[in-house]
Amino acid sequence: MKKLVLNSALALALLVSVSSCRETEESNDNAADAVENSAENAAEATEGALESAGKAIDNAVNETKEAGEAVGEAVDSLDKQDDNK
Repeated sequence: MKKLVLNSALALALLVSVSSCRETEESNDNAADAVENSAENAAEATEGALESAGKAIDNAVNETKEAGEAVGEAVDSLDKQDDNK
């Protein structure tokens, strides 16, 4: 009777440890998938943000050039008015 109880306890402990390992593997796989998905989403979001920032910089450069040209034309116009006086 003593051997039967001990063998049953050993078998139960073995079953619990095996099922526990399987759950850990599944959990690790799920965690790895979640990390991979997060990395992909972050890369896509960063790419979009960088693209938008690049366009904004290009627009700012163009606006600055146009403003510089307008200032130059205004200065030239004032110089011509002074010369005519």
